Amino acid sequence: MKFNGVNHLAMATGDMDATIKFWRDLLGMRLIAGLGGPGYRHYFFEISPKDTIAFFEWSGIKPVSPKEHGEPVRGPFVFDHVSFGMDSEDELWELKDKLDAAGFNPSDVIDHGFIHSIYAYDPNGMPIEFSCNVRGMDVHAKPTMADISPTPLALEGSKPQPGRWPAVIKATPVSDRHVFKGAGSEIFHGMIEE
Repeated sequence: MKFNGVNHLAMATGDMDATIKFWRDLLGMRLIAGLGGPGYRHYFFEISPKDTIAFFEWSGIKPVSPKEHGEPVRGPFVFDHVSFGMDSEDELWELKDKLDAAGFNPSDVIDHGFIHSIYAYDPNGMPIEFSCNVRGMDVHAKPTMADISPTPLALEGSKPQPGRWPAVIKATPVSDRHVFKGAGSEIFHGMIEE
């Protein structure tokens, strides 16, 4: 099995117009799909040719209080931040200047050894990072474990370890593979929901 990227990250907003202005108009990500119905919208912005970030707009959603990226928390928690890759250090600095000029107060450029990053928040309070690879450092080509106290499973290496999960006993036959209508199918395929 091979994955080809992040099809989409699904976030939430209470103000789709502010979200569009930030993601499309400031960051330059094309708005490539929009779904909507009573009580919701779901819009998709293009990160790269295969990757998108999407936002549901529901009434009553309010921006979250800013939380420092990577700051430890306690209790139920699921999301810290998302980082978007940049092609070059020059582009990273250009984006830092754009965010600063627009009043989004990005961080200084931070050196993480294999990447350089800036941090900011979108209009919904979502913590975001923008990173570019450090020249000569490619952890995809040469995985690096720099944790001074790695977990035992991390010490097994970067490659997936077979046999850890139950094997599939009965695969779904092609004749039983049914795809059910969901939001958007009536728009993109001309189907009318019943």
